Amino acid sequence: MTAPLLQVQDLTKNFGGLRALSDLTLSINQGEIVGVIGPNGAGKTTLFSHLVGLHKPTSGRIIFDGSNIVGLKPHRIAAAGMVKTFQNVALFLEETVLDNVLIGGLMRHDIPHARDLARTCLERVGMLSIADKIAKDLSFPERARVEVARALCTEPKILLLDEAMAALNHAEMDDFMNLVRNLRSEGLTIVIIEHHMRAIMSLCDRIIVLNFGRIIAEGAPAEVARHPEVVAAYLGKSFAESAAP
Repeated sequence: MTAPLLQVQDLTKNFGGLRALSDLTLSINQGEIVGVIGPNGAGKTTLFSHLVGLHKPTSGRIIFDGSNIVGLKPHRIAAAGMVKTFQNVALFLEETVLDNVLIGGLMRHDIPHARDLARTCLERVGMLSIADKIAKDLSFPERARVEVARALCTEPKILLLDEAMAALNHAEMDDFMNLVRNLRSEGLTIVIIEHHMRAIMSLCDRIIVLNFGRIIAEGAPAEVARHPEVVAAYLGKSFAESAAP
């Protein structure tokens, strides 16, 4: 059996007297789309920050592609093939869309090759037509896709999406979900933090549920939607009833 692409083993993080993550153990397989859900403050973004090296755990291991990456700098983890988008999209607002995206490619390529790769990544997310547009003039949905393109320009093996569908309307969300499915069909592994339950339930192969820094449930979307602890902590009875087959 092939080893998981990503393994988190007994991951714990204390911020002073606050335990933000508590003995988390999970795995992500190559080619999966996995959702991470839970109430605000459950530890979702903290988990992502540990995966890409923005925080160092109090204890535990993170095994990515066969190597323990705990203690590596974020740029080393990105070079190994794991990157995240940010909940608050941060583009260089006075630069063009193309220049924002090619920055990701500079990790592995010179400027001409990075520019070619950036155009390819913009095409993958449906944004090549606005390559010369200044970033400050973009709508929020456009900015979200440009940030995904920039992450893709690092040539990742696994992409972590943190609230990438926030503030999207129904049609924009459908378009974004199709983008995620297309990226998976191209071989990318994707982990998503998301509050839009209708979207994440239809998109993900598995869902991991956090509450107070620990995993309270994990499984297929239909299983998770009916899990009593998840219903009580996060989804609510009305959602569980509407999601029942």
